[in-house]
Amino acid sequence: MKLSRFALPLVAAGVIFTAGCSHPNYYAPPPPPPPPQSVPPLIQQANRDGFRAGHDDGARDAYNRFGYHPRHDRKYHDCPGYNPALGPFGPYRDAFRNAYLRGYYQGFYNQR
Repeated sequence: MKLSRFALPLVAAGVIFTAGCSHPNYYAPPPPPPPPQSVPPLIQQANRDGFRAGHDDGARDAYNRFGYHPRHDRKYHDCPGYNPALGPFGPYRDAFRNAYLRGYYQGFYNQR
């Protein structure tokens, strides 16, 4: 009799604790992706002009077997094609030189 007096509450407690209360989990959706960044016209022009000039100079130096010296060319230092109406010279110069180095590499090693 003592066993049944303690057994019933233990079984009931075990059922309650194992069954528990189930609540559905709600998660917030992830944030939307950032909007695509547009490249300013000044940087677009610098990338286009610098890559073209670097590619031409790299191909010329490879053809004439001058060696790989992209920073010795005049176009790298002068950064031709700058239009003051599009913005300041500093960002144009940096973008032009980076594009020039990429173009020179591809032109010198005959890659597309």
